[in-house]
Amino acid sequence: MSGALLLVGAGGLAREVLAAGITSVTGILDDDETRQGTEVGGVAVVGTIADAAHRPEALLVCIGDGASRRRVVSRLRALGVHDDRYETFAARSARIGSTSDVGAGSILLDGVVVTADARLGRHVVVMPHCTVTHDGVVEDFATLAAGVSLGGGVHIRKTAYIGMNASVRQGIVVGARATVGMGAVVLSDVPAGETWAGVPARRLEARA
Repeated sequence: MSGALLLVGAGGLAREVLAAGITSVTGILDDDETRQGTEVGGVAVVGTIADAAHRPEALLVCIGDGASRRRVVSRLRALGVHDDRYETFAARSARIGSTSDVGAGSILLDGVVVTADARLGRHVVVMPHCTVTHDGVVEDFATLAAGVSLGGGVHIRKTAYIGMNASVRQGIVVGARATVGMGAVVLSDVPAGETWAGVPARRLEARA
């Protein structure tokens, strides 16, 4: 990472990224008026998200919820901000195999391991101590909470959320916008938009 950088979003994920040792951050953008002029992790909030369109710095979207992250990126695209403006951040203790790829705007925090021939898309967030093993695919805007383990060839589709310490068996597909609960053991495919939890993981029915 080189050059000046703005973080987009002044919440918990921004603090996580700062604590993980990111460098060259010159400010944070956030739409919460009460945050303007304050500091987060020692870095000043210097404007709103729309201001990114008029500033030269690279950007890193630090918004934990994948759907919200996607909306912000779409909003910035409409303002003329394209993929070449986004940095990718991997903490120094993260290990990324030489045959694996990580897309623009993605965040990999401390202790993350990405092994061989894995593919992480754009604006993916991988919280501390997750493991993505061989041939895994994590699509754009997906989120892996702390301690998630993905077996070989697992495919996590767009904006899916995998909860803390969940494990996903090799070859499983977790559909777009799906949610997997904390500590779940996923042994079969999770359809798009559904919420699964438990050991083994099963679908949770929506409450009336």
